[in-house]
Amino acid sequence: MTTSTPNPVAERIGDMLAGHDIVLFMKGVPAAPQCGFSQAVVQVMNQLGVGYATFNVLADAEIREGIKAYSNWPTIPQLYVKGEFIGGCDIVREMFASGELQQLLADLGLG
Repeated sequence: MTTSTPNPVAERIGDMLAGHDIVLFMKGVPAAPQCGFSQAVVQVMNQLGVGYATFNVLADAEIREGIKAYSNWPTIPQLYVKGEFIGGCDIVREMFASGELQQLLADLGLG
């Protein structure tokens, strides 16, 4: 019988996702994004007018690396809705432009 070793970073990420309907892992904070990709996703979220939580990965190296493993996605920002990974900057912008992101949020009662 094999037992998996607890992963405290993955547990922290899971707790963050469980505590909020929409979470954006980004570089910086919404008022002062530290990269253009994070800024672009913040602009999309602000245009949607929905509440969302953010986590500044620059403030925590463990989460910065851990979120990449958690989602199996190599870049930041990363957007999660109801605990599900939606995507990074390009995917979020494409979904917004097509109306798919707005529909997803409406279907979940978030938009």
